Amino acid sequence: MQDIYDWIDSHRDELVAELQTLLRQPSISAQKIGLEECAALLRDLWVADGLPNTRILPVPGAPSIVYATEPAAQPGARTLLCYSHYDVQPPEPLELWVDPPFSAAIRDGVIYARGATDNKSGALAFARAAQAFREVRGAAPVNLVHFCEGEEEVGSPHLAAWAADHAGLLQCDASIGLDGGVHRTSFKPEIHLGIKAILAVELRVRSHGIDFWSGRAQLLQAEAAAWRLVHCLGTIFSPEGRILVDGWYDDLLPPDADDLYWLRNELAHFDRAELARQLGVRGDFPYDDDIELLKAIHYGASCNIAGLAAGYGGEGMKTIVPSEAVAKLDFRCPPNLEPAVQIEKLRAHLHRHGYDDVEILTHTVRGNPYKTPVAEAISQAVIAAADTIWGAPPLVMGVSTQGTIMTAVPHPAVLSGFGAPENNLHAPNENMPIDRYIQGIKFAATIFQEFAERA
Repeated sequence: MQDIYDWIDSHRDELVAELQTLLRQPSISAQKIGLEECAALLRDLWVADGLPNTRILPVPGAPSIVYATEPAAQPGARTLLCYSHYDVQPPEPLELWVDPPFSAAIRDGVIYARGATDNKSGALAFARAAQAFREVRGAAPVNLVHFCEGEEEVGSPHLAAWAADHAGLLQCDASIGLDGGVHRTSFKPEIHLGIKAILAVELRVRSHGIDFWSGRAQLLQAEAAAWRLVHCLGTIFSPEGRILVDGWYDDLLPPDADDLYWLRNELAHFDRAELARQLGVRGDFPYDDDIELLKAIHYGASCNIAGLAAGYGGEGMKTIVPSEAVAKLDFRCPPNLEPAVQIEKLRAHLHRHGYDDVEILTHTVRGNPYKTPVAEAISQAVIAAADTIWGAPPLVMGVSTQGTIMTAVPHPAVLSGFGAPENNLHAPNENMPIDRYIQGIKFAATIFQEFAERA
């Protein structure tokens, strides 16, 4: 691979400048800002990188997909789908950024921008790795499908239907995504052999017509919207951290022997105090045993209150009884906990506990939680590539949107990443060290080669 690595190193400045160009284009799916402009820019960059058949594919009601294919050096080679997304999280709060979030400023060898790690660097790493093979050896060792969507950060709600209608474009033997950073405490690359589904819902309660003076709060007492919602939430989640909805865990797929092996491997490099420091957690995590904490991280189901709203939240007090209260919840659903099934369990739970007045609004469903065996060729290829690039065995983890594509085209899928351990993904000052970006392109190229050799 040294010839490929040499080509990548010799084009370092060009590669960094291209990444900065893409990062300077806002593409915020939650706010519908700059998405089609970013898709057009990425198409132009891929064409310039040697993918002349790059196309923009429309998605009804959603941002376009940027798509390209290229054949392998030899006929009969395997096909690898390279998944990425060009949309990013909102950059707020803006005042916490050292540099503007779409400036792609470089400080001490680090690029700061929204999307630097999640996931514009991944979209370009695949294209540039393929270009290295074309320039040096004539073609990549595997057939490649480059696929970049524009609504991953809002749960890809339109992707499943699109994939079902365009399954022919997505045929592959495996898929790989490079999105995220290395492990936060061991600094080793992480390899996720699966993904958790997401069920995001809004619970809304209305108890009366208008906000009225709180001197009359006794008229409603616990039936007031805010109290009603608080008591409802208390039936869903226990103080011990367990989801109380009947049957929630019935279909949960537990970790197998291979998963437990890699968990024990991670345990040797795990530092709970350092993880708490990086996350700003006061006190300790609610797990005394480190292996149970790691199981919860990688294989556990969760219920999170992402937002609460009721009444007046401004400066000072406003003595009212709010007429409406809202909670935004997101449930992470490990393999076999399909969101379409889980939401019906939630509805039944609310009915059983007398909360028929609580309205459930579904915001996002990312279905098909999946698990890829360690023994799969793509799993072994990514593990070997990570060992080659970082000089040490990676941390292989269980479940981490390729899963949406798998509903239309069944195949093994793997997720990894090459960003910094403190990459601030989804937070202010998201970043990508230049050296890691160059490593990431080499990582992508090595995955291509390792996957080809496992035919």
